[in-house]
This record gives sequence, C-alpha cells and structure tokens, in this order.
Amino acid sequence: MVDGRLTVIRVLVVEDEPLAAEAHAAYIGRLAGFELVGTASTGQDAFRRVAAAASAGNPIDLVLMDMNLPDSHGLDVSRRIRSAGLATDIIAITAVRDLDNVRGAIAAGVVQYLIKPFTYSTFAAKLTSYRDFRTKLDAQASVVTQSAVDHAFASLRAPTDIPRPKGLADSTLSPVVAFLQAQAAPVSASELMEPLGLSRVTARRYLEYLADSGLVLRAPRYGTPGRPENEYRWTSGR
Repeated sequence: MVDGRLTVIRVLVVEDEPLAAEAHAAYIGRLAGFELVGTASTGQDAFRRVAAAASAGNPIDLVLMDMNLPDSHGLDVSRRIRSAGLATDIIAITAVRDLDNVRGAIAAGVVQYLIKPFTYSTFAAKLTSYRDFRTKLDAQASVVTQSAVDHAFASLRAPTDIPRPKGLADSTLSPVVAFLQAQAAPVSASELMEPLGLSRVTARRYLEYLADSGLVLRAPRYGTPGRPENEYRWTSGR
C-alpha cells in the first residue's frame, strides 16, 4: 500500500500454449490491482525476464507458471528463481494433479496452485486471495506480530471452490478431457457423442466450456454435408 493506494501487482504469464497465454493475459486485464508485464513461452525466457526486471529496479511481483514448458519443468524454473534470491511470488497454473508435483510446488515456494481447466471466476478468486495476502502484509510495520502473519496467510487459504456453469460435472468433464487429449485430430460434438454416451447438446456444452477456458482450440469445420459445425482440438498437454 502506497499513500493509502493499492500497489499494483506486476504479473508475468509463463505459458507455451498461445491460446492459454492469451486467455490468462486477458483475465489479468480484468482484475483490479494487477498489471500484465508480458508473457514468456519457455522457462529460460521466464527466468531471464524476472532477473532483468529485478536488476532494473522494477521487479515482477507475481509469475503465473505453467508446469510443462518446452525447455524445462515449471518447478525447476521456480527453484531457479528462488535460488537466485529473486523476491517474486509464483502461482502454478497446470493440469498436473499428482501429489508429488503438488508437494514439489510447495517446497519450491509456490503460493497458489490452480488446476486446469478453470473458469474466470476461479482464476479471479485465487488472484484476489493473493492480492489480499499482499495487501495485508504491506500494511504491516517492519516487525510483524504472529496474529498479523496468521491473518495474512489466511487470505491464501480462503476457499475458492466455485461451481462450474450449471449442469457441468467433474464426472463428465474428466472423460471429455481425456478423450480430447488422446485424439490426434480435431473432433466435433457429434464425434464425441458415441464414445462417451452423451447427447450432441451435452457434448457441445462441454466442448464450448473447454474452448472458452482456453484449453481447446475451436475452429469451423468446412467441407462436411449438412449444417455447419465446429471442431475442437486439445491445445494443452498439461
């Protein structure tokens, strides 16, 4: 907090999938108190940008870190940032759900773990919690009390289990995601119906949700008889 005003949190998005990077950047633009400083598609570029910003006296406050990058793992990049003494917070944004990865994220100093796919509401809730954490710490004197520390950290632990749009269930979403990840070519709602036992309307709702989340590339399919339809390709292996 500076002169009673909220300090703007400078954010770097680290994501190699262009659609996902664009979505996260757009989400940042909708949140008060945050400023997007850029995107990086590799771990090397991410570290270089964080280090350069710190050297220039205008540090990056927060990195939204994908885990599976073309040249390295997000946790390795996070550890490198920590070992260099760079005071930048990290939020993991990934579809990786295994416990070892979560434990590794905690050990690497990751302050939040956001699992794909997610809605804007979930994204906003996580970053708002982080902003509250920063605001509470910045409001303290140079020496803090135990209660002040507890109060600040409680912001990071605030529940953010925000429901998806009505009718979208994990029990259906997970098989849809798994099916898309296994396909070498784009699929339409009609082609998703039979393998998963869904109606065309239901299949399309899940595909549209994933496309809106930035995890699926949506494009019109040309050259097919009957009414026009879209095709969908999984764009993130995470």
